[in-house]
Amino acid sequence: MTTTVVLATAAAVALAGCSSSGGSKKKSGGGLNGGSSSSGSSGGAAQNYTIGFIGALSGSNAQLGINERNGAQLAIDQANASGKYKFKVTLLPADSEGDPAKAPAAATQLISNAKVIGVIGPAFSGESKAVDPSFCKASPPMPIVTASASEGDLQSKGYTCWHRIIPNDNVEGTQGADWLARTGSKNVFVLDDQSAYGQGVAGTMGSELKKKGVKVQTGSINGMTTTNYRPIAQKIANSGADAVFYGGYDAQAALLAKALTGAGFKGRRVTGNGGKSSIFTKNAGTAGNGWYFTCGCQDATVAPGAKAFAAAYQAKFKTAPSTYSPEAFDVANLFIDSINKASSSGPVTRTSLLTALNAENYKGITTTIKFQSNGEVEASNLVVNLFRQESGVIKGLGDINQAK
Repeated sequence: MTTTVVLATAAAVALAGCSSSGGSKKKSGGGLNGGSSSSGSSGGAAQNYTIGFIGALSGSNAQLGINERNGAQLAIDQANASGKYKFKVTLLPADSEGDPAKAPAAATQLISNAKVIGVIGPAFSGESKAVDPSFCKASPPMPIVTASASEGDLQSKGYTCWHRIIPNDNVEGTQGADWLARTGSKNVFVLDDQSAYGQGVAGTMGSELKKKGVKVQTGSINGMTTTNYRPIAQKIANSGADAVFYGGYDAQAALLAKALTGAGFKGRRVTGNGGKSSIFTKNAGTAGNGWYFTCGCQDATVAPGAKAFAAAYQAKFKTAPSTYSPEAFDVANLFIDSINKASSSGPVTRTSLLTALNAENYKGITTTIKFQSNGEVEASNLVVNLFRQESGVIKGLGDINQAK
């Protein structure tokens, strides 16, 4: 990860000293906090706007971040090539490694860059808790929209620049527990990786299972440092549980999958959205077959509204879209639509972009994005899907509320 703060030069875009409450403003050819004309003057040249991305692009959980960056890049490339807009957009990724301790440097890189007017992310919940305040307390605030950070109380922090387009862990964990209970589980071992995401979704899962009369056994293991999952797998196998739910990320879920197979565990194996990725499939091998995944995400390979996206993604990146690729595609297009609307009143700033985002009613390939006052999408537009890995391929089974 580069920790160098990229500052716009005076010849391109001056750093704007304005705030949403109306401070002093320095003018440049392209407007405040992001807009710059391709010629560097205030003439009729097309505006250029930069959208940031923050998430893991390296490290053990990088695949989820790469999925999102690719989805966002595809949306921006398509928009720039379409000729539909009087501006161009550039994506500026900042690698956080998904680590709350390293995310602040990545966030500073984006906040301090005068060209960046909005950010896709943060991708993970832990890093979100670490840097959301920095984005929202910046002057002016930086609009942020996450395609994947699902921790169940991010929406309750009062961050006025923050938005999310997927169901949170309280929704996913509750519906996942209802599915397990409805389909016969009587004794579930709930394990978390001690991350903000893992603890949140596992906690909700356990609470809801108990409400349904299901016996719950719990465990916790440090996903950042643990490499030997054999002891916890043996404990689960000896527990009498007929199912296990793991709240954690893909690389670690793969280690658990192998260990459970080695321990002879015969029950259902389930994890949440953090475990659903090609890294799990690759690293778990045949031990990953039969695993279920709950996810507030779309299966772009089969969804009717996402076929064109899936084909374009495959053509560009030589691989099928994976977890949160279509969601990030939607977030990027949401930003582009908001920039287009805000530009009707002049060069777009962070402040005018935030206003446009809050007023959006955008129909994407994964959901209709209309934000509530707390930054969450309206509940009626949120769907949790169930997936299962079969013969090395994770396949969508549809809405978890209808799954058997």
